[in-house]
Amino acid sequence: MSKEFKRYLVTSALPYANGPVHIGHLAGVYIPSDIYTRYLRLRGRDVVSVCGSDEHGVPITIKARKEGVTPQEIVDRYHRIIKDSFERLGMSFDIYSRTSSPTHAVTASDFFRKLYDEGKFIEKSSMQYYDEEAGTFLADRYIVGTCPKCGNDRAYGDQCEKCGSTLSPEELVDPHSAVSGSVPVLRETKHWYLPLDQYETFLREWILDGHKEWKTNVYGQCKSWLDGGLQPRAVSRDLDWGIPVPVEGAEGKVLYVWFDAPIGYISATKDFTPDWEKYWKSEDTKMVHFIGKDNIVFHCIVFPSMLKAHGDYILPENVPSNEFLNLEGDKISTSRNWAVWLHEYLDEFPGKEDVLRYVLCANAPETKDNDFTWKDFQARNNNELVAVLGNFVNRALVLTQKYFGGIVPACGGLNDYDRETIAEVAAVKGSLEKNIENYHFREALKDAMNIARIGNKYLADTEPWKVVKSDPERVKTILYVALQITANTAVAIEPFMPFSARKILAMLAVDKFDWERLGATDLIPAGHRIGEPALLFEKIEDEVIQRQLDKLEATKAANRAAESVQQAEPQKDAVSFDDFQKMDIRVSTVLAAEKVAKTKKLLKLTVDTGIDRREIVSGIAEYFSPEELVGRQVLVLVNLEPRELKGILSRGMILMAEDADGRLRLLGPGEKTAAGAIVG
Repeated sequence: MSKEFKRYLVTSALPYANGPVHIGHLAGVYIPSDIYTRYLRLRGRDVVSVCGSDEHGVPITIKARKEGVTPQEIVDRYHRIIKDSFERLGMSFDIYSRTSSPTHAVTASDFFRKLYDEGKFIEKSSMQYYDEEAGTFLADRYIVGTCPKCGNDRAYGDQCEKCGSTLSPEELVDPHSAVSGSVPVLRETKHWYLPLDQYETFLREWILDGHKEWKTNVYGQCKSWLDGGLQPRAVSRDLDWGIPVPVEGAEGKVLYVWFDAPIGYISATKDFTPDWEKYWKSEDTKMVHFIGKDNIVFHCIVFPSMLKAHGDYILPENVPSNEFLNLEGDKISTSRNWAVWLHEYLDEFPGKEDVLRYVLCANAPETKDNDFTWKDFQARNNNELVAVLGNFVNRALVLTQKYFGGIVPACGGLNDYDRETIAEVAAVKGSLEKNIENYHFREALKDAMNIARIGNKYLADTEPWKVVKSDPERVKTILYVALQITANTAVAIEPFMPFSARKILAMLAVDKFDWERLGATDLIPAGHRIGEPALLFEKIEDEVIQRQLDKLEATKAANRAAESVQQAEPQKDAVSFDDFQKMDIRVSTVLAAEKVAKTKKLLKLTVDTGIDRREIVSGIAEYFSPEELVGRQVLVLVNLEPRELKGILSRGMILMAEDADGRLRLLGPGEKTAAGAIVG
């Protein structure tokens, strides 16, 4: 039997303040968190929901250096953007804090100091890259070199973003400093480590034995980490941006961001209420961390070990995490600008906050990676929100205005179908609660929408617009029942679509209902005057969606162009003008072309160079058919030393260019030119 709790603490992963929030963040963390929090509040639970900006760490210093501003300016900018976006989307955090706050600095320092004083850390020295020119130790992200696995010459010391491999600085080929460009040297430095290996037994018992109800992706990742064996993890960094390590001999060192950031939940709660301790130190509190897939290890392995080492805090009861959301078939990437940014969406789709909330929940990557597409966004809006939810609410209210002047009619005798419909609505409550409490928000949303579907079917089956001519008393009962279903719909959808729920209540001219009233048939009394009906949702036209697709296509084109520049080969050694003059490049016309037998790549070309006709063997058969080459003009290096290939004497070289995607392009004159014209 599950334990009853007196209060709830809901935390949402702190977004990193080096960029805005996108739909992947929303689908993975923030929409689920808000649904759960709103549900608990509707049920009258004592709940505190905290979040805030994660404002320390190397990526912020890198961005600041690139822009020529201070790290504080970077975090101030993005903290404002993120906080404002969340407020506009209707996120119901009790507090949205930040890790650069004075409260957080004290809380994180005190946390570290307690563990330090109790001997919970181990100290050890290691060799780390040092930039002698800049006079600073280099974090992994400040070291750039060639990836040993794919050859990308812009790999970082912790990861190659081209092939996705996890790296260490020592693995890079030709490493250099991203700060000064100089070659770094290895120098000894001391750091403090949390010995995670000492907490393996505790974690196994707490997670693997005690929390088998956790989502399979979370439980499975935890088990994998534990089965692989845990290692001590550094809690400090050589960096000048962050919370200084509060011990002597730690000059120039700050708390590692992964240690610092989760303590932000505690400091945010402190800033929200003087009674913060009852949410963090009482066994009567249920703490739930909503996180992204990439944060599982920190919230399930590292932070609980920190809390256990400290000894004064409770542990999370659950750590729900979704998988990743892709965009139009491609992985969301902030560095490639391949994302739908929340602040831009809110500007471009005013009044459609709930449409995004609905789509991201309905398509949430709860058990596997899912794909967001603008066509699906349009279809769900038009076919579900407009045609089902909006249509039902509008019909119920408009018919009441039309037939009864906006006065809720009295309910007459109920027939069997009325009673079946009412029972069906009441039955939704149990399934809806079970799904939300088990973090199955996609199914819960289906339950909530099912009430509107029931209402739509009820009106379609009873046809009050026809019955009113022969039996107006019957229509009173039909619309009374329809209005009760409408009010129930407002209650059920509130955790998912709070703006729409408020609109429905305003049109009904009633106050908010408690969750426990969900399923009741007397939410709106007979004789009550409703407000003016209005459309809940509007159809989204094709041209609106096309603008978004064009925007993504422009991003894709910009990325291709940038990648082409990044992948350009470095300039070769300088040559003299005399050396260049030795090359005889001529415009030539392809007279004939055929594949070289028993090869896949070679073509034999007969070309007119203007000075003779000759044969050239070229490895372009995978890119061009013989037929499309005949008659084309190309550039040929005619004085290249002849070479025999597959029994054919090749006298010259066709000049080509290779695109960023590996595609070969023939080089030729821009317009028809006489064969033999010299290029130079």
